[in-house]
Amino acid sequence: MWPFSRVPDIDPTHGDPRARALITALHAQDRETVRGVFASLPDPDGRAYLMEFASDVTGVQDWIGRWVADEPGSTLPLLIQGCHAVAWAWEARGGAYAKDTSAEQFAGFFERLAFAEKCLKEVTDRDPTDTTAWTWLTLSARGSQVGRDEAAARFDAVLEHAPEHLIAHRQRLQFLCEKWSGSHAEMFAFAHDALGRSTPGGLLATLMVDAHLEYWLRLPSGEDEAHIRSAAARRDLVVAAQHSVLNAAFRPAFGWPGRANGLAMLLFMAGEYGWAARVFDLIGNHVTRYPWRYITADGNEARRFVEARKDAYAFGR
Repeated sequence: MWPFSRVPDIDPTHGDPRARALITALHAQDRETVRGVFASLPDPDGRAYLMEFASDVTGVQDWIGRWVADEPGSTLPLLIQGCHAVAWAWEARGGAYAKDTSAEQFAGFFERLAFAEKCLKEVTDRDPTDTTAWTWLTLSARGSQVGRDEAAARFDAVLEHAPEHLIAHRQRLQFLCEKWSGSHAEMFAFAHDALGRSTPGGLLATLMVDAHLEYWLRLPSGEDEAHIRSAAARRDLVVAAQHSVLNAAFRPAFGWPGRANGLAMLLFMAGEYGWAARVFDLIGNHVTRYPWRYITADGNEARRFVEARKDAYAFGR
């Protein structure tokens, strides 16, 4: 059982030295270190995990084109350029609803997104097995407003080589949710299907967290709490925890702290304090901003994490 009072620091790299090295190298425009870090995680999930960090590094679009030009035979710089440009496009759009987004913002968004897709499609033309490029094309499908068949084909291209690719599943779930191109029913059907075919001890089962969190965020006050404490939601979350991070076969994998934090928070909100406490035991002090920012009023996600952990231990032991 972890101490109640200590508020841990939040490490944006989740304590992973490879992610930290990659971020530092991208800021320094250190191509060889970037190449070496990606080579250290050749599996599909590992590369996508690293690319999420790379996509958030500011200023990459200012210099990555030179690397692409200097190494026309390499897909890595082109892949980084394309994946980063997807995030760069969303930066231009901003986070407001469409009705509150200006025509100028939309113009910048679509221009950058078209550039991103050009880069990523060139990668997949040269290497159709590149699951990272297909994953970011699955992400960009929402903004570029491709048809449902095209969006599904991009996701299927990932599954062909990585059937339990978590980041691709998370992006596909977003496409299927009501606020984009699907419905709540379609989103939950997808999450339940993923849970049913997930390997015990793997992280794919935690997709159930994304589905219930997405639905919870869309509900008005009062209905949101009623949903997350419903028998169906509680059952989904407990089964997801049992099948993933609390399974005897679980071994810490790339990105596991964020997934465990998601389970802990939703199990706590659902009133499943005993199960939440078990996940908190696993997390230790590996607190992540996601998803605690959704229930944090003062911006101190780590303090909210500690408060929830204390209550989970008090009510669940």
